[in-house]
Amino acid sequence: MATKRHSKTWEQQAKYYEVDNIAEYMIETYLNGNISTYRELYREFKPAGRRLFISWLFHTELNRTEIEKMILATL
Repeated sequence: MATKRHSKTWEQQAKYYEVDNIAEYMIETYLNGNISTYRELYREFKPAGRRLFISWLFHTELNRTEIEKMILATL
């Protein structure tokens, strides 16, 4: 059984999942309907990484409704 990942930085997550930008990967995961995977990815961040991700969401080209849904999915 694999161990759960906790308290990881953006860089560690991007390297682990072999992506250039972990935030973009998370958004694509959410938009593809994999909400539970998106939620797990969010929970793997350190608290500072979680705040950074939420802040980053507001600077994307997503509409406010999608951003709100993504934030609520993290709770």
